[in-house]
Amino acid sequence: MELSEEERIGDGEMEDLERSPDFITPSMETPHLRTRFPGMVRQKAYIFDGSGKYYHKEWDLLEGTGNEFCWYHVELPKGDQKLSQYAQYLIDVLCPPLKLQDILSLVSNGPFCGHVDGALVFRVNSAGPASSNFTFRLAARVTENSVITVSLGRVPRLGFSPVGESLLSEIPSVESPSYFGSDRKESSGIVIGEHVLEFLLTMNHSEEADNPVPHTVSNLVVHIIDSHVDQLQDVVTNLEMELDSVELQLDKAGSTLKKQMLDDRRFPKMHLNLQRLLQVIAHGEAVFPRVKEKCSSKHWFASEDVSALEELIGRLRRLKENVGFLANRVTAIQAGLDSWQAEQINRKLYYLSFLSIIFLPLSVVTGVFGMNVGGVPWTGQNDPKIQDGFRNVLFLCLAMLLLVLLCFLFPALYNRFVAWQRNRSIQRSWSLNRRSFLKRTINGPERGGYLRI
Repeated sequence: MELSEEERIGDGEMEDLERSPDFITPSMETPHLRTRFPGMVRQKAYIFDGSGKYYHKEWDLLEGTGNEFCWYHVELPKGDQKLSQYAQYLIDVLCPPLKLQDILSLVSNGPFCGHVDGALVFRVNSAGPASSNFTFRLAARVTENSVITVSLGRVPRLGFSPVGESLLSEIPSVESPSYFGSDRKESSGIVIGEHVLEFLLTMNHSEEADNPVPHTVSNLVVHIIDSHVDQLQDVVTNLEMELDSVELQLDKAGSTLKKQMLDDRRFPKMHLNLQRLLQVIAHGEAVFPRVKEKCSSKHWFASEDVSALEELIGRLRRLKENVGFLANRVTAIQAGLDSWQAEQINRKLYYLSFLSIIFLPLSVVTGVFGMNVGGVPWTGQNDPKIQDGFRNVLFLCLAMLLLVLLCFLFPALYNRFVAWQRNRSIQRSWSLNRRSFLKRTINGPERGGYLRI
């Protein structure tokens, strides 16, 4: 099934390619294949001639011949689908010629790198909700003349563009505000808006924005892994910019914004997203060195591409360190908010205790003088000759208070008594031993052997 012209234009990656002289569309009729899930996945099929040119082709999953090689890419939708549903989508578009073991090796979760049915298969699929922006899935099946890749959603900069014909190669000019009127001067450079600059600043690797057309399968494998690392780098850069803005807001904000951030649980969610991102990077650290090791033994894999893979692995390790720093910053900000919340609670408790100090004596006085002691045992209120019932009630309350205090102080008093008794027994034993020693050394006769100490 061929991608329609409207989809190619709406993708955003192919606009520059249609104006390029290297982009040639062959005139061929593409048969419409019947699928069980039409329109659920996006499919892209390319054929490369090995000299810097490529063409769209029909979705036939055939391998290239000679210097030609083919690339078939499937984009799974980001949503709430189950893993089994994704497997059905791949079975629908990749079988035949792929077998069930190939489908399972491409769609399963977790890291993997190995040979399946004679082809090199590797994946860095992270577990998690597919609708999350921090869940990444990338799997590839590589042979000598074809590459089949599966990704979750669109991967930025996965397409190709001729070098030197992008926005980055233009001479920029500052966008003049409209209120300057006649003072506005004409500039020879291209005007770049502020929102475009903000987008380009998130690309921490502008030198990789122009993707040259691969000449070999090894170039294509490096390009796929490079695009995956670039995507992770973009996510980390966006998190850094978001964290910087949040820190600036916290420095200037009052209690309302801090309380809102605590209620929204913003930083625990951000910390969870960072942990998911660390899991994806850890999968890459586990898989890509094995890919380099297995590809280095292939005769069709160039040595300079092996060096490029080694460089990408180094970038991934540095990216992991950067994500660790971000996680520490998020933890520090959350600790600061927790400390501020504890301080607010302590301040409220201080005000409450201050009010208790004021009203507690009043409560005691009103409670004591408001007691009705008539009929209380041992007060003698039934006998009109005895007028000390109220005093007896106070004595009874005092006795109960002393009993309660004694119950609280009894463990400490018991421990002190036991310690005093132990010290006394030790001193008594030392005194007896000393007397016996003096008696034997001064008054006793000389005897051989050891002295008792």
